[in-house]
Amino acid sequence: MDLVRRTPPSEDHGDEPLPDLSALQRSLANGTTAQAVAGQLIARRRAVTADGIWITEVPDAVLRDRAAALDALPPAARGALHGVPFAVKDNLDVAGLPTTAACPDFAYVPAHTAPAVQRLLEAGAMLVGKTNMDQFATGLSGTRTPFGAPVNAFDARYICGGSSSGSALALAHGLVSFSLGTDTAGSGRVPAALGNLVGLKPSRGRVSSRGVLP
Repeated sequence: MDLVRRTPPSEDHGDEPLPDLSALQRSLANGTTAQAVAGQLIARRRAVTADGIWITEVPDAVLRDRAAALDALPPAARGALHGVPFAVKDNLDVAGLPTTAACPDFAYVPAHTAPAVQRLLEAGAMLVGKTNMDQFATGLSGTRTPFGAPVNAFDARYICGGSSSGSALALAHGLVSFSLGTDTAGSGRVPAALGNLVGLKPSRGRVSSRGVLP
């Protein structure tokens, strides 16, 4: 389940929201470095104070190292998502980072990365963190989590939707240029709709579900 922002990109400087996927890819193709993108997303992450977006954040130093490694690649070796920041719902495994599915007692640290995530990393995308969710991906409000109750990015009086709540919020707040969620009965499309985003549910079997809970 992919989430993509459809709002117009801003002229991004400092802690302004990151551009949408297509705008950022154009900028990178025209000479913007992955390190510059990493610097902007770190500033943006510090500026956004909304609760309930992240369960695990990739440290700033790791982001900077990843960006430097990407910039060191020759142009011919750069992938289709070179330098693009993204987030992953916390029911998808990333090697070395906890998977909680929003249940601390269930948490474990996987040795392997889910193929759906690995393919993005191999294409040059930069992982920013793992996002909040309705516990075990069972819920459509986004609030069924012990990691802080998320609220709508446009009006805090309203829910943001779930169960892929944090993945939608990270995108709606301009912290990433796309994100991964999961969707059985609307878990990606509902928070996308409530966040002015596009949520894409691929055909069953199109994307590997290995390393994904439940």
